[in-house]
Amino acid sequence: MAYLEQVAIFLAAAVVVVPLVRRAGMGSVLGYMLAGVIVGPWALDLVHDEQEILHLAELGVVLLLFVIGLELQPRRLWAMRRAVFGLGGGQFVLTASALAGFAFALGLPPEAAVVTGLALSLSSTAFALQALAERNELTTRHGRLSFSILLFQDLAVIPILALLPLLAPASGSAGEGVLWLDIAKAVGMIALLVLGGRYLLRHVLPLVARFGTHEVFTATALLTVVGAALLMEFVGLSMALGAFLAGVLLADSEYRHELEADIEPFKGLLLGLFFMAVGMTVNIRLVIETPLAVLGLTVGLMSVKMLCLVGITRIETANWRTIRGTAVALSQGGEFAFVILALGVSSALMEGGTADILIVAVTLSMAATPLAFTAGDWLNARLERKEEPAYERHIEEENRVIIAGFGRVGQIVGRILRVRRIGFTALETSAEQVDFVRRFGNKVYYGDASRVELLRAASADKAVLFVLAIEDVERSLATARAVRKHFPHLTIFARARNRQHAYALMDLGITHIVRDTFHSSLELAHGILTELGFGEFKSRRTVATFSDHDTKRLLRQHAIAHDTDRMAEEAKHWTRELEEMFAEDERNSAGEGSQEQGRQNAATSPVAGR
Repeated sequence: MAYLEQVAIFLAAAVVVVPLVRRAGMGSVLGYMLAGVIVGPWALDLVHDEQEILHLAELGVVLLLFVIGLELQPRRLWAMRRAVFGLGGGQFVLTASALAGFAFALGLPPEAAVVTGLALSLSSTAFALQALAERNELTTRHGRLSFSILLFQDLAVIPILALLPLLAPASGSAGEGVLWLDIAKAVGMIALLVLGGRYLLRHVLPLVARFGTHEVFTATALLTVVGAALLMEFVGLSMALGAFLAGVLLADSEYRHELEADIEPFKGLLLGLFFMAVGMTVNIRLVIETPLAVLGLTVGLMSVKMLCLVGITRIETANWRTIRGTAVALSQGGEFAFVILALGVSSALMEGGTADILIVAVTLSMAATPLAFTAGDWLNARLERKEEPAYERHIEEENRVIIAGFGRVGQIVGRILRVRRIGFTALETSAEQVDFVRRFGNKVYYGDASRVELLRAASADKAVLFVLAIEDVERSLATARAVRKHFPHLTIFARARNRQHAYALMDLGITHIVRDTFHSSLELAHGILTELGFGEFKSRRTVATFSDHDTKRLLRQHAIAHDTDRMAEEAKHWTRELEEMFAEDERNSAGEGSQEQGRQNAATSPVAGR
């Protein structure tokens, strides 16, 4: 009964607090943490054993990394090696050195300063990735760089945990043997996980799918994640790293989307519990007794990490929006700081009081992450002075046509269908958008169009056309896969954010694809050429030739879409070919003009009249 009471308390706190915090624009992560503080031992004291709850809730982080791994195929992971080991390694060394130096300058002994630098240099995988996912920024440039750095940090945990006992006063040469033994065990376990995921799971999953029920397949998915996590924990590695590797190994599997759909509900709930458990660990008494010290450490920690991240990321890119986004996303301390600081105390490398105040600073830095994102958005808006355009929103509902995504593209398609009295059903993931549209007396349904249950509820089996107008690339592709698999009779008309998005849609067999801004850019170019004196016919012909040429190029380059070097070489070749084509056209036009002028001159000459 006690467990049910705790579950009810957690659920009630989340239901009440999280929507209020999100409404204030602070994100769900901060809402979960605040809910944890309220029900924890330092406020209402409704729930105890926060460390045990935190350990259980770490499974949410594990599931999060597994789902991310499912979206990252091995060849893409290999392509990230420079960012992971170069950028990630540089960030870790620079940040750890800077923080250790500050700790030593503040009076900590050398060993305690080293522990502080190592512990605080790590960022929170759960907080950073969840915040980026909520903001649809995981696939952006700064999202990918942040993920690469976090991946290296997870890899760095085992050497850190093996190194700290060597710094202890009683350690000696025997510790070096333990270090090499730990490294050998870790490498062996990773190899075992790779072989098992590559050969064993690829045979087990088809059998379970064929002979088991849906519940058994879900159990198999959970067992895969938990098993990989336990294997990594057995040798002292990060459980999240094991789950991530398992996800990467199954990224090429035909069952990866079923696995992701089965894992998603558990991941969301357990991640929320994890953030609440972190909130419960905040020592409010320490904050009240030493507010200036805690605030100073928190601000100092985030500032140093941001400066180090700016310096390292500047080597990788000159785009300041990417640099700022990476620095903000990874500015907080991480959950592994709790483990490292506790090991530092048990190894007599630092005092317990020092570790306590550092843990509070790490926790508060996590809580400040949503605020840092808000400050980053404000700074980007001030520096770039971009305003979000306003769009008209009109919609009507029927099920002959289904429109997934009711943003810029979906709205225009819907308006045109409406004036021709063609019924359609609109699906949208933004609750704010749904509420806004319904104020005008129209209907739009809230939900993720990639979910088969929602598509069935929208009568996709009776529809004729499916308009894929979702702006986010990953959700667009997930929806396309679901429609192609479960409703193959539907003809899909899809928007593509860019060429790579178009190639991914073509991989799924979708042929009716319109690229964002392509046709509007052609119209813009036509107007520019006309204004420059090319004339209406010549301008229109130039734009039409370019459009036809570029469409053919898009289709021909589909086969090499994943080969960046060949794509770049092909682009240069096609550009030269198009330039030569227009040059030849100019020469022909000039020749025809000269011939016509000659004929006119001959017709009017005295000789011609004889």
